[in-house]
Amino acid sequence: MIEMGKIQTLEVVNIAKIGAYLDGGTDDSNDNILIPNSQLLENVQVGDKLEVFIYRDSEDRIIATRKKPLIQVEELANLEVKQITRIGAFLDMGLEKDLLLPFKEQKYEVSAGNKYLVAMYVDKSDRLTATTYVGNFLRTDSDYKKNDKVKGTVYSVNPELGALVAVDNKYKGLIPKSQYFEKIVAGQEIEARVVRVREDGKLDLATRDVAYKQMDSDAEMILKKIERYDGFLPLNDKSNPDEIRDRLKISKAAFKRAVGRLLKEEKIVQTEKGLRLKE
Repeated sequence: MIEMGKIQTLEVVNIAKIGAYLDGGTDDSNDNILIPNSQLLENVQVGDKLEVFIYRDSEDRIIATRKKPLIQVEELANLEVKQITRIGAFLDMGLEKDLLLPFKEQKYEVSAGNKYLVAMYVDKSDRLTATTYVGNFLRTDSDYKKNDKVKGTVYSVNPELGALVAVDNKYKGLIPKSQYFEKIVAGQEIEARVVRVREDGKLDLATRDVAYKQMDSDAEMILKKIERYDGFLPLNDKSNPDEIRDRLKISKAAFKRAVGRLLKEEKIVQTEKGLRLKE
């Protein structure tokens, strides 16, 4: 059976002046699908099997192409907005015809020239449509394990929960609020570490490395901050966690580990008012 919006292999059943017709999967020749001459290899013959993508052209006719699209049905991809119209945004999907992202499928406002993570589906009128509501298209069957490094795209930020991430643009991931310290926005591509694989397969992520590895870079960062502030930083182990987060973009626990390292190496002195370089 023909699948709209997917790459599939179909057999040539008829050659015409305008191109070739591919088997539509029914006994009715009216259901056969045209692949235009511009998309055909030389000397194509009846019985040849072609790998094609099925979609609707600008005249709303079901048609085949040998071009590879940037996205298929039930997949996710970062696509560029080519233009905004009265019915929605049109995205570049790598074919002659652009992909419609209706206003009702825009979780946030999009603008021409920028890329956004979208999923593609077939709507009720059998047309290919994009959506920024991608959560339901993500899977939970990845092979990732704790401490694996991953890449993904942030598709939503919940002030109470954290940043929702499409890992590899396929799998459900979450960076909890406690695991990131810099501003993260929807559409941002990130690198992260798997903190935990939940029983349901969802991935808990962190933007920072494991503590013992991160401590060295945190200590170096704090030392440079002290040097930049003329040898004194008004923070110590009694400082408010929010103040530490605002100034250094790390947690209080990470701060205390790094300061402990610097104290042990006798590079700094901790006072009631803050940290200073050791003379």
